[in-house]
Amino acid sequence: MTKHTLSVLVENTPGVLARVASLFMRRGFNIESLAVGPTEIPEISRMTIVVNVDELPLEQVTKQLNKLVNVLKIVELEPSVAVERELMLIKVRADSQTRGQVLETVQLFRAKVVDVAVDAVTVEATGDPGKLSAMLRVLEPFGIREIAQSGRVAIGRGGRSITDRTLRSVPGGSSQTA
Repeated sequence: MTKHTLSVLVENTPGVLARVASLFMRRGFNIESLAVGPTEIPEISRMTIVVNVDELPLEQVTKQLNKLVNVLKIVELEPSVAVERELMLIKVRADSQTRGQVLETVQLFRAKVVDVAVDAVTVEATGDPGKLSAMLRVLEPFGIREIAQSGRVAIGRGGRSITDRTLRSVPGGSSQTA
């Protein structure tokens, strides 16, 4: 099985997220990451879905997604041609003896401290999954108290946009796969 990142443009209407998620559920696929947000076009939202599945079943799911009325376009983003990022908030034990080391680690990973308490610091880190995993491994010896993590967001590199002019005119236009 391979991880695949899908960028799915959908009409910004109630129930779309539930219909898309249930399609994956019915096929028995676990969505590893799901992020949804508006695009530069108010009537259109972008779903970034990360799923671990073989190529053939993914193709079948993509075809079924295309049949959903509110799905406008689906693009699989290969890591080599996309920028992928996640956001993580990490609460780390940091007393007077370890605080300096924790802060050095935060700087090393270009993260930032967003809250300080007597016995802990909360760190905000963004990056690709590899960077965030590496940061967690380095912070773990200090004691991680809590983690909150966003889903992955991704966008293709270069000047081309998934929301081309054909989608700007009419939400609900024909479904397309790129």
